[in-house]
Amino acid sequence: MNQIPGNAIRQILLLSIIILLGMVLFFQLSSFIPAFLGAYTLYIIMRKYQFILEGRYKWKKSVSAALLMLLSFLIILLPIFVLVNMVSSKLGYAIQHSSEVLMTIKNFIQKYEAQYGVDILTDINVQKLTSWGAQTLPRVLNSTVNTLITIIMMYFILYFMLTEGRKMESKFYEWAPLKDENILLLRRDLNGMVLSNAIGIPLIALVQGIVGLIGYLIIGVPEPMFWFVITCIASMLPVVGAALAYIPLSIVMFAENDSLRGIIVLIFGLAIIGSVDNIFRFWLQKKLGDIHPMITAFGVIIGVNIFGFIGLIFGPILISLFIILVRIYNNEFGKAQTG
Repeated sequence: MNQIPGNAIRQILLLSIIILLGMVLFFQLSSFIPAFLGAYTLYIIMRKYQFILEGRYKWKKSVSAALLMLLSFLIILLPIFVLVNMVSSKLGYAIQHSSEVLMTIKNFIQKYEAQYGVDILTDINVQKLTSWGAQTLPRVLNSTVNTLITIIMMYFILYFMLTEGRKMESKFYEWAPLKDENILLLRRDLNGMVLSNAIGIPLIALVQGIVGLIGYLIIGVPEPMFWFVITCIASMLPVVGAALAYIPLSIVMFAENDSLRGIIVLIFGLAIIGSVDNIFRFWLQKKLGDIHPMITAFGVIIGVNIFGFIGLIFGPILISLFIILVRIYNNEFGKAQTG
């Protein structure tokens, strides 16, 4: 009988231990995956400037990393905190005056029930809505705490990525069991996808928000800056997008007996704000990272389910990474097998 070589047995045993320990570490640290992905995204954006400060201007690694992290906080996170605080204050007001808000909504719905002869505000629907609100509010509060923890961990990881960037990349090249050409392919395409999503998605959301703000000011919508924020946030969500902003706004107009402006807001949202998304979103991302629109659409849906909000960026990357790995596998083994 042919015996299995001892070297093969040791190799299989070692690989099994590595895979087992890797799975244990992955599941125990899975809650920090969004923080790692966020840190990696910021690293890809800032690595060039880190190397310039280190090499050309002879800055200490820790000082240049701290400066870049501070700038990223002021440019990216601080405006987000301001926007979230603005929305939270409105939600807080709505919760404090919930009885008045519910009465206004009830009167509005009853008016159209009587006009069109339909039953919307049934006891079952009210019970479902109340139950949904009771379940959703704790989730929102819990997600806020989790987001703060994720941001703290993200900057903790980012600091070491920036200060040890060259060493980290050289070790990756050394340890990756791939040909040099495939490592370069993986790095180039992965970095391109990160930049495409990290820059493209917020940029499109901002453009839609600005277009919406211009329309809101012309139409005379009350508190246009608040609805600008809502439009920007909603634009980053998959499938429905900015419709989550201008449709509720139109309903508010109808509820206030301002049917004309409600209709104008709805038409403006569907025709103009929606067109900005359809025309520029996929075009810009394809320009930045040559990502197919189907990858973007399905990737966002998958990413949000897996990673939460950061999945808007890394969802499409998952699908694209799968395609890249298939290409690399073919380069590594397919041609060798057929040759």
